Amino acid sequence: MTQAKAGDTVRIHYTGTLDNGDQFDSSAGRDPLEFVVGSGQIIPGLDAAIPGMAVGDKKDVNVPAAQAYGEHNPDNQQAVPREQIPAEIPLEVGTQLQMQTPQGQVIPVVVADVTESEVTLDANHPLAGKDLNFAIEMMEIKAA
Repeated sequence: MTQAKAGDTVRIHYTGTLDNGDQFDSSAGRDPLEFVVGSGQIIPGLDAAIPGMAVGDKKDVNVPAAQAYGEHNPDNQQAVPREQIPAEIPLEVGTQLQMQTPQGQVIPVVVADVTESEVTLDANHPLAGKDLNFAIEMMEIKAA
């Protein structure tokens, strides 16, 4: 039976949960996730679990934060004077916004804190600092 290896294109079904059991993503009801093994298209800890799997294999994988979206980085938070944010933009904690870098790159941010004078914006990935759990099933392997 063919086993997945680096360079193969694979399709997997998956359900991702946090350690507390909360589900953050799933391919249920959608097409399987397709990617090239070892290409960096998915988080490293999940990619590393794929080699050796055959079609029909199921596996539970724990991915530590460092092998997922990294640790939460305080340097990715920025306090902005409140008057620099247009009045029509909602500023409740947890609101998702977009910032633009001087180079024109759009970055998703979340409102982390609001005071009378400042708004703290967090550009960390929402899953940064979290260990992730995946239940995966190999659906297809296309050899490289």
